[in-house]
Amino acid sequence: MGIALPDDFMQKLVAEEKPQVHIYLTADVPPEFREVYALLIEELSFLLSGRPLRIDANEEILGVDRAGNQIPPRDRMLPLFAIFILMTETLGLASLISAEVETGTLHALLVTPMRMEGLFTAKAVTGVGLAFGQAAVLMAVTGGLKEQPVLMLIALLLGSLLATGVGFLMASVAKDMMSVMGWGVLVMITLSIPSFNVLLPGLTSDWVHIIPSYYLVDTVHQVANFNAGWGDVAGNLLILLAFALAFLGLGILVLRRKFR
Repeated sequence: MGIALPDDFMQKLVAEEKPQVHIYLTADVPPEFREVYALLIEELSFLLSGRPLRIDANEEILGVDRAGNQIPPRDRMLPLFAIFILMTETLGLASLISAEVETGTLHALLVTPMRMEGLFTAKAVTGVGLAFGQAAVLMAVTGGLKEQPVLMLIALLLGSLLATGVGFLMASVAKDMMSVMGWGVLVMITLSIPSFNVLLPGLTSDWVHIIPSYYLVDTVHQVANFNAGWGDVAGNLLILLAFALAFLGLGILVLRRKFR
């Protein structure tokens, strides 16, 4: 919150006039706190002038005031659904690669003229295609594509790249199907934390920004529920792209060493 005192604040108090004080609040400040801030200004004027409280406090809401127009929980859950869809495909891709390593299928493929680059390209296209397709269908069915559909689809595509990179990393450290499930549950819970913060605002603090999925969750939430445009979420998309390329590159590098 913020308080703006007029230049002639003390002069008006001494002259027993009512100065106008502006109190700036965000839309999520509870009503009881708004009253406390107004009382704080009145007490301040009383301490300064020693006279009965004579002040006009005007409250101004910064941003979108959604009092009486709250976002329904079903709309707040859209980012959570998107993350779960993408992470489910991550588990599927990681388990597929792990099973092919266990049975020797991948090593047999590498004996053929197929090159390592072709193998990883095929797996990446499969992972991205499955994850993106299902997430896009989910958003279309739930109404998430009503506002800025192209922007939403690009965000989901970048999220699919991130999920594929995470799947590669999980497959590189997992030794069998059970270890894939163990790592998968841990990764799913970690990447789902930002979406729970949308459901319960204030649940986490700024440390949640270090989780790569935060930028996908925030983009989906802003676009679907606040009709955000390209300029509003451009930073999120760039950071999400950087994380996706980093995880994808790291996953391919580790898997390449594992196959040799």
